[in-house]
Amino acid sequence: MYKEGFTYHIKDIYFINAKKHGLDKELMSNKEGGSFRPTYYAVKDSSTNLIWVVPLSSKVEKYQRIFNDKAAKHGDCDTIVIGEYDGIKAAFLIQNMFPIREDYIDHIHTRNGNPVPVKENTKQEINRKIKKLQQLLKRGIKPVFTEFSRLEALMLSERKL
Repeated sequence: MYKEGFTYHIKDIYFINAKKHGLDKELMSNKEGGSFRPTYYAVKDSSTNLIWVVPLSSKVEKYQRIFNDKAAKHGDCDTIVIGEYDGIKAAFLIQNMFPIREDYIDHIHTRNGNPVPVKENTKQEINRKIKKLQQLLKRGIKPVFTEFSRLEALMLSERKL
């Protein structure tokens, strides 16, 4: 089901399981007003076969300010990417990424029945920043809001069931 360079929606059961283990505090809610929200950009981690998902937000002005503040302080912002998606600007919130197993993917995001790809330059920037943050996570530095290590352990333990 997973194809690189696209966005997806996640099954409710993922969030139910995360909540059951007390790991849902920093996860973005799965649905707003009965629709599938948010949409998640997905990247497969070849070392674990888990999928790292990055929520998209339409609140671009809000995240552009945060991006600008971080870039002014640190020279760059590795936790947010502002890019075009489906014809409009979107904020890709790497700071809120978390791991899932492929079977938690509900469906690929479509427009008029066609999967919507992420623009190549945006995809490359997101992937570069994800790799950078993965390295920080491996060194014990937590650059993301989610309980990433615990969620990863949960996903890996579920895979063995």
